[in-house]
Amino acid sequence: MKAVNRILSYLKGTPGRGILMKNNGHTETTGYSDADWAGCPVDRRSTTGYCTFVGGNLVTWKSKKQNVVARSSAEAEYRAMASTASEMIWLQALLRDLGCNPILPMDMFCDNQAAMHIASNPVFHERTKHIEVDCHFVREKVQSNIIRTSFVRSSEQLADIFTKGLPSAQFHKILSKLGSTNIFAPA
Repeated sequence: MKAVNRILSYLKGTPGRGILMKNNGHTETTGYSDADWAGCPVDRRSTTGYCTFVGGNLVTWKSKKQNVVARSSAEAEYRAMASTASEMIWLQALLRDLGCNPILPMDMFCDNQAAMHIASNPVFHERTKHIEVDCHFVREKVQSNIIRTSFVRSSEQLADIFTKGLPSAQFHKILSKLGSTNIFAPA
């Protein structure tokens, strides 16, 4: 109940906050993928978080507890990358249906170098056998040049807002980068 009251207080204090969509002259699709490894104190499952942008505008975001317990931070991050890749592939198909030609490869930003290495390495390691399906899905998209994985420093990881509690200054910095503005705030 304490958490619900905190959320309601936040919403009450920010009635003019929203996402302003702008025409930036392109349809480039990018995604930010993150995971909070074993972050749930009850069952030690990780939380996947991602956000995607089309033309520089935030269009989708998600935060969800993973279905299984990850055995490493790389596994948790890789499962998050698979969810993000699925969303980006769906956005690509939607753009095509709308008559836009999506720009390829689409950039997916991740702050875990081990997960990025698994995505680009064609050798299948014994250590990654438990994430085999996700492994093949993401690796196929990377090798076919549909998705390009790019490293982002943890301090610049926009998906952090969907996976963990953040200090106020970092929370507001990420909100701003996501395109969230307050229409009632002085310009």
